[in-house]
Amino acid sequence: HSSPDESEDQDLISGFLRIVDKVCSGLGFPDFGLFDCVKDSSSVVEWTQSLEGNPHRPIDHQLSYETEWDMINAVSFRRKVHTHGDGGSNHANDRNKWAFSFNVCDLRSITVKCEGWSYITFRLKDGTALPAIHFHQGGNTAFLDSLRKSVQINESPDDESVLIVSTYSKAFSQSFENLLDDTNYGLVQKFKKDPYTTTLGGFSKVTNYLFDAFRVPELECQQRPAEEVADLLGELIPGLEINQQEEPGFEVITRLDLGPRPEVQRRGPATMEEWAKYQDSEGRITNVPHLKDVIFKGGLCHAVRREAWKFLLGYFPWNSTHEERKLLQKRKTDEYFRMKLQWKSVSEEQERRNSRLRDYRSLIEKDVNRTDRNNKFYEGLDNPGLILLHDILMTYCMFDFDLGYVQGMSDLLSPILFVMENEVDAFWCFVSFMDELHENFEEQMQGMKTQLIQLSTLLRLLDLAFWSYLEAQDSGYLYFCFRWLLIRFKRELHFQDVLRLWEIMWTRLPCQNFHLLVCCAILDSEKQKIMDRKYGFNEILKHINELSMKLDIEEILSKSEAICMQIKNCKDLPHSVSEILGLNTVTEPSAALETSEYGILESPQTSPRATHRQDHIISNGHNPRESPMRWRFMQSATAQRKSSVSWCST
Repeated sequence: HSSPDESEDQDLISGFLRIVDKVCSGLGFPDFGLFDCVKDSSSVVEWTQSLEGNPHRPIDHQLSYETEWDMINAVSFRRKVHTHGDGGSNHANDRNKWAFSFNVCDLRSITVKCEGWSYITFRLKDGTALPAIHFHQGGNTAFLDSLRKSVQINESPDDESVLIVSTYSKAFSQSFENLLDDTNYGLVQKFKKDPYTTTLGGFSKVTNYLFDAFRVPELECQQRPAEEVADLLGELIPGLEINQQEEPGFEVITRLDLGPRPEVQRRGPATMEEWAKYQDSEGRITNVPHLKDVIFKGGLCHAVRREAWKFLLGYFPWNSTHEERKLLQKRKTDEYFRMKLQWKSVSEEQERRNSRLRDYRSLIEKDVNRTDRNNKFYEGLDNPGLILLHDILMTYCMFDFDLGYVQGMSDLLSPILFVMENEVDAFWCFVSFMDELHENFEEQMQGMKTQLIQLSTLLRLLDLAFWSYLEAQDSGYLYFCFRWLLIRFKRELHFQDVLRLWEIMWTRLPCQNFHLLVCCAILDSEKQKIMDRKYGFNEILKHINELSMKLDIEEILSKSEAICMQIKNCKDLPHSVSEILGLNTVTEPSAALETSEYGILESPQTSPRATHRQDHIISNGHNPRESPMRWRFMQSATAQRKSSVSWCST
């Protein structure tokens, strides 16, 4: 009833009372429901959601093209609550001022009374009593019976009209699940069963497990021979015996005089003022090659990233106007939420008959719950950022169901969502990034094999002595660089350094496959230590893995650029190296192409996936041994059912 005062006219506010269940490991937020939404944000840690802070406040609609999709928009961001002179909130739509939503974990009691009809009142743990819900045509019993499936409801000993609500401890449940997922348990068995998953999970947390795992437990001084370990890796990872010079079809690279390595000068990040100078009055980006040079030399300040990344990743065309981008965003928003609605509307019965979707959901929920949890944007048991990660990855499964979700994708999405602070923009930028890295995650992982071949070719050119040493230690296939290449150094660098590195690589300067030169720069810094200490197979793997979070990004970028310039100055550069780095490529002249400072032909409309598929550029007829082994990791997570109650007026 609109007013509890019987002296006034009683208007009935009709609506729906929903109990929303979601199987989600560690996520205690609603699956559906209306939430406060304000489009813009300047803070990456301030969340706008009705159950945060004031869980019973009315819900404001977002003043944007996303309003019609509010029912499946779980989380949004806000700068601050905008108020008028009277201090009241600016409600965009009075129709929904009665709406509320809360997590059942915040529910303390339910009062049930009858006045010819039944009505119930929710009281939250903070003492707040929500408006009474009147059941003029019955249904309160059915509602309570449904609620009992999610929480425990008992009658109060003091008042028979009051029902006391209790829930299970989320912290205990999550701790128990994490205990079962202890990465120290059976790591060798996990590695033998699924080396791809263990590379991402085990290597990142237990850096020396291979060093110790193959030792005889009783005699620590005895090690399993490195040759046997290498054979094991070769069996489990088809095609990793790619660096043997005896393999047919490879171009033999002899020692070349590359000349001195030049000194390079880098600069500070591009500021908002600098970025604005490259836009005309209608919003088009001008002199794109020079702008990319500026970004490559110093990256971007954080305030610019949300806009600039959309161009670097190909979400926005460089020559688009403000109005064209608004229309594009509206169209992409509709497309995104239609895909999101596809998996949101799948019933439990349907999902029971769709094993692939069930497996995707299970793995996403497990991975999301452990992605960048030390970052304030994602920290805490009930962080709404985790919901956005989950929803975007589930929607990507609808976008590319053949690929679906593969472990490691959450690492690629996390920095993009952190920067975008918008679900739709983050999704489409992630799609562009995945277009570039798609082959890394395909079943046969041809992209990973190709990159390992390319990296080996570059390392042989740059330092044949070091490569020969690695080859003698059965490490010539550079398997220890696997994680670097798979998720582009995401777990090797501090979070802010990852942002800097990625935006620099997205310029596609100063050559193709610049990330391979980043690998070479890191190895160049570590080669002397590895060779002087006579590290063997296990020690090399352990040492490289322990570099995580200890790398200096500016030193790496300077050395990588210097290596590129050194290679370009080589007169007798092998053809395979020229192909890998995209040097001396014959391209037909075109008015749409512009040349950057580094001599790279730029085209604003070039597709990332088209420019990064180079499966055969140096194999020249070599066909690495294939295996039917499926690398994709599918594991059912022990999930706890979380629930929420929301009221939507009609």
